Amino acid sequence: MVEKAKFIWFDGKLIPWDQAQVHVLTHTLHYGLGVFEGIRAYFCQDGRTAIFRLSDHIRRLFDSAHVMMIEMPFSRDELEAACCESLRANGQKEAYIRPLVFLGEGVMGLNPAGSPVQVAIISWVWGAYLGDEGLARGIRVKTSSFIRHHVNIMMTKTKTVGNYVNSIMAKREAVSAGYDEALLLDTAGYVCEASGENIFIVKDGVLKTPPLTSILPGLTRDCVITLAQDLGLTVKEDRFSRDELYLADEAFFTGTAAEVTPIREVDLRVIGPGHPGPVTKKIQEAYFAVVKGQDARYQRWLTYL
Repeated sequence: MVEKAKFIWFDGKLIPWDQAQVHVLTHTLHYGLGVFEGIRAYFCQDGRTAIFRLSDHIRRLFDSAHVMMIEMPFSRDELEAACCESLRANGQKEAYIRPLVFLGEGVMGLNPAGSPVQVAIISWVWGAYLGDEGLARGIRVKTSSFIRHHVNIMMTKTKTVGNYVNSIMAKREAVSAGYDEALLLDTAGYVCEASGENIFIVKDGVLKTPPLTSILPGLTRDCVITLAQDLGLTVKEDRFSRDELYLADEAFFTGTAAEVTPIREVDLRVIGPGHPGPVTKKIQEAYFAVVKGQDARYQRWLTYL
């Protein structure tokens, strides 16, 4: 369950958590048109709190809104400041931050023109999304019977609220079958992404990840590509099939919530040695050093409070 904080930033002001309410005729509640982001703030080695890639997340939020034809009522600078304000008001040294843009009460029907656009920023303390054990030992994954959206069915480059029903169905199917996470294929049958994460495989020291054709352009994915290249590793953005995944030496998921989570098994096939491999560990260590302010080369990605 989400741990309550003191305040939520709602349409330009901080209000008590329990007062952040909407009407049952809120348009997004009925039809799913809204956009959101997931951002993490970390407690750093110098005692300060830093939000990881804040401006990039807010830019992607605005990109999603643009694609979905939602006119933002606040500027990027205002929302970046609001994220920082929320953490300070709640006294949170580490937190997950959820900006949410949705259409409020006023219009019903499939033409949302005239609906008020509302913005909320919620922050709460959230540990490892796929579990501390998953970060350390790796997780078990099941290929879902649900496939990822075609690029002309939904806007796959956006974090649109309604898109995630697809992810919910896949996640519930995997968990009910005893797995930790779901893997979705694209409409051509190639490995695409998980319910809320991007995927990497390692073979003979080379990293491979699906291209941005129909996947969300993950900021953690982008970070890992940069870190891997800076570590002298070769990274290829190319499609790969399930059997190539089964035969990988290593595999891992990336995402703001999941961070860098190793995969130890897919569809009852053990991946590599069945535990996090050396490349995954190296990437994981480098990533956590960056987000906690321990690597001066990547300070540009951190917004300190």
